[in-house]
Amino acid sequence: MHILKFGGSSLASPERIKLVAKTVQDHLKKDKVVSVFSAFGGVTNDLLLMAELAEKEDVSYKEILEKNEKRHIEAVKDLIPVTSQSAILSKVKNQFNRLETLYEGVFLLNELSDKTKHVLSGFGETLSSLIISEYFKSLKIDSLWVDSSELIVCKNVNEKVQVNYEKTNSNLLEYFKKNKADLFIVPGFVAKNDQGVPSTLGRGGSDFTAAIIAGALEVDKVLIYTDVNGMFTANPNLVPQAYSLKHISYEEAMELSHFGAKVLYPPTLQPLLDKNIEIHIKNTFAPEDPGTVISKSSKKNFRWVTGITHIDAIKLLNIEGSGMVGIPGFSKRFFEILFQEHINVVLITQASSEHSICIAVKADEAEKAKEALDEAFEVEIGYKKIKPVEIEDNVSIIALVGDRMKSHHGLSGKMFSALGNNNINIRAIAQGSSERNISAVIAKKDVVKALNTLHEQFFEVPSKELNLFITGVGNVGSKLLDQLKKQEQYLLDKLRLKVRVLGLSNSRKMLFDEDGIDLQNWKENLEKSEKADKQKFFDKVKELNLRNSIFVDNTASPEISDWYKNYLANSISVVTCNKIACADAFENYQNLQNLAREYGASFLYETNVGAGLPIIDTLQNLVASGDRIKKIQAVLSGSLNFVFNNYNGTEPFYKVVETAMKEGFTEPDPKIDLSGVDVARKILILSRESGLQLELEDIEREDFLSQESLNSETNEKFFELLKEDEKDFKKMYQNAASNNAELKYVAQLEDGKGKVGLQEVGAQHPFANLSGSDNIVLFFTERYPEQPLIVKGAGAGAEVTASGIFADIIRIGKK
Repeated sequence: MHILKFGGSSLASPERIKLVAKTVQDHLKKDKVVSVFSAFGGVTNDLLLMAELAEKEDVSYKEILEKNEKRHIEAVKDLIPVTSQSAILSKVKNQFNRLETLYEGVFLLNELSDKTKHVLSGFGETLSSLIISEYFKSLKIDSLWVDSSELIVCKNVNEKVQVNYEKTNSNLLEYFKKNKADLFIVPGFVAKNDQGVPSTLGRGGSDFTAAIIAGALEVDKVLIYTDVNGMFTANPNLVPQAYSLKHISYEEAMELSHFGAKVLYPPTLQPLLDKNIEIHIKNTFAPEDPGTVISKSSKKNFRWVTGITHIDAIKLLNIEGSGMVGIPGFSKRFFEILFQEHINVVLITQASSEHSICIAVKADEAEKAKEALDEAFEVEIGYKKIKPVEIEDNVSIIALVGDRMKSHHGLSGKMFSALGNNNINIRAIAQGSSERNISAVIAKKDVVKALNTLHEQFFEVPSKELNLFITGVGNVGSKLLDQLKKQEQYLLDKLRLKVRVLGLSNSRKMLFDEDGIDLQNWKENLEKSEKADKQKFFDKVKELNLRNSIFVDNTASPEISDWYKNYLANSISVVTCNKIACADAFENYQNLQNLAREYGASFLYETNVGAGLPIIDTLQNLVASGDRIKKIQAVLSGSLNFVFNNYNGTEPFYKVVETAMKEGFTEPDPKIDLSGVDVARKILILSRESGLQLELEDIEREDFLSQESLNSETNEKFFELLKEDEKDFKKMYQNAASNNAELKYVAQLEDGKGKVGLQEVGAQHPFANLSGSDNIVLFFTERYPEQPLIVKGAGAGAEVTASGIFADIIRIGKK
C-alpha cells in the first residue's frame, strides 16, 4: 500500500488538485493508495483568524467566512460534473453552516477556548478531503473517504500533541482490514481525544497523520508531496544557491525541521523511527524529481554538514548574579519553574563559572517566563544576589546540522570564523555532545547574511561572492566596469569568484539592484535612477547587509573619503584610488587602519601610488618581512612624467597639459598634479607604510608653477596663466637640455624626511628615459643597500588605475 500526503500549496486551486489526481493515479497503477490531504492553501490560517476576530466582536469574520465558502463551492463546480454536484454541495453547505454557528457562539460569548480552536481549525481538512473524494469518484476510481478523527486518538497539552498509539494503531488496523477500496481519502490534521472530543495534531499535522497511518500499517515508505524538491541545504527563499538534499537521516531531518525547515512537521518522524520506514519528500509539480529520502542512515550524503537552518520567533532570557555560583539545585529550580508554566526551552547555555544562565524560548512565551522566574526568585532578587531576568529580542537561532559533523574537526571554528569575518556577532552558543547540531544566537537582522555566509563556506564549490558598491563612474570607474564585465566568466571559472555590482553612484545619480546591475546598460539605467545621496547610499549598503561587501571609491573627493570609517565600522571593505584619506591627518589614517582590523574588513589603496603598479604591496611585504627602509626615491606622477616627456619647447606647455588631461593622465583639476600636492601625498603614504608618522605639511615641496596659477579657481583661468608663463617653462627645458639632462618631478624619503620637486636627471640615472606616463620607485633598504629594489611601469591612466582597483578587489576575494 502507498501512503501519500499532499500539502495545502499542492491544493491551492482546482488546477493543482487535477495535477495531484494524476500523481495519485500513477501510484494506483502499482498498488492501493492511502492519500492524506491538507486544507486548501491558506484556509487553516483563515479559520483561526476568523476565530480571533469573532472573539474580539469584529464582524469582519463574516466576510472571510463568505469568501471561503464561495471558494469551496467554486472548487466543487470546477472539479465535479454538474450531475454529481448536489450531494457534495450539500455537505459543503452543512460544514459552513456549522462553522457559522460556532463563530457566532465565539462572537456572543466573547470567548475562544482551546477546545473550540481545535474544532474550528480542523474544518479545512475535512472540507478539502470531502471535495477531493467526490472528484475521484467522478473519475470512476474506487475510492472511500475516511474520517481520520474517528481513528486517531490523541490529547493536546499546551500545543504539544501526545498520540495514544496503542488505541490509534488498533483502530487503523481494524479499519483497513474491514474496508476495501483502491483509494482511501483521508483528511489530515484532525483527531479526537480519549473522551471523543475533537482535537488536532498541531500545525503541519497532516504530515503526522500520514506517518501515523504508515507506522500502523508498517509500509516501506511514506511520500510527502509539497511545493519544493525536498529538503534543502538552506531555505531557498533566503539562500538562492541552496539545493535539495538527496539523502538525510531521521535525526538530521528532526534537527532541521525543529530549527525552522518547514518542509516537514517534526513529530512526523516519531511513528516511523523504530519501524525504519522511509520518508520521501517529493515535489507535486515535478513528481519525477527524486526529492529527499529520509531514512535511518545518511551515509550517502558525502558532506560533513547536511544543512543550515534557523528559527526566528524566539527571545533570549538571561539570569545572572553571584547568588547562583556554587548553589546546588539552582538550575533545577530554574527549569522546574519553566516546566510548571509549560514553557519549552529551545536553547540553553550556561557559563562554567555558574554566574549566568541564558536560554531561548518562543517569543510569545518570553514575558510569561520572565514573570514566573522573577516571582520565584523574588527573595534572591530583593537581596541583590541575582538580577531580574532580562529579555533580549530581535534575535534568531542559526544552526549547522549533520550526522557526520562529529567525525570532523574544526567545523565550529570554520563556522564562527566565517560569521566573525562578516561582522556577525554571536550572542550565545550551544552544541550537544552528539555534535549533530551547532547552534548560535545572532541578531535577527543578520540572518540572511549568516545563512548565505555559512552556505558559501560549507556547501558551495570553493567560490566566493563579492558584492560591490561603486561610487565614481567617470574615466576610471567606467573602465573598471568594462573590465568587470569582460572578466566575469574568467573570475568564476578560474578564481571561483562571483563578482556582482549592486550599487553605482556618480555626483548626480545613484542606482541599486539587489540582483546585480546589468553592466551592459548601466549608463542608461543610472541616468534614469534616483538622485545621489551619500548618506542614503551608505544606508542602503548597510541595509542590504550582504557578506563580502566592498565599497569602491573611484573619485578624488574628500567628502567621499570621509565615509570610509562608516563602511569599515560595519565590516564593509573599502577599495580606493582616492589618496585623500591615506594622506589625511595621521590620526585619521591610523583610525581607518584600526577600524579595518577591528571589524575584519579590508582597506586597500594600492592605486594611491603608481596606479596599477604593486608599489604599496611591495613596500608592505618588505616591512612585514623585517626589512628596514633606508631611502625611497621615486618618480610618482604619471601625469607630470607625461608632461615633461612630451614638452620640448616647441609645442606650448599648456597644450601638453591639455593633452595629458584629455588622455586621463591628470586629475579633473590638473593643478592637483602640477602643484606637486599629488606627489607629496604619495610620498607621504609611502612614508607611513614605512612606519613613519608624518603629516602632509612635513613634506617639503618645491613649486615650479607661479603662485598666481596655483591659486586660480577654474581650469580656464589656470590654462590662461600657463600661456602667460610659457617663457619660464621654455627656460627650464633649455637649461636641462644644455646640461644633457631631463626634467623629472622627483619624490624622496630619507632620514625620516620627505620632499618633492622638479629636478634635472642625468642620462645615466634610473629616472632617465622614462617613457609616457611611467612611474619608477627605488627602494633602498638594509637588504638592498646599494642596488635598490626597483618597481617600474605605467603609473597613470584610467585603464591601469582601474586594473589596480580590480586587483585590490581580487585580493579581497582571495582572502
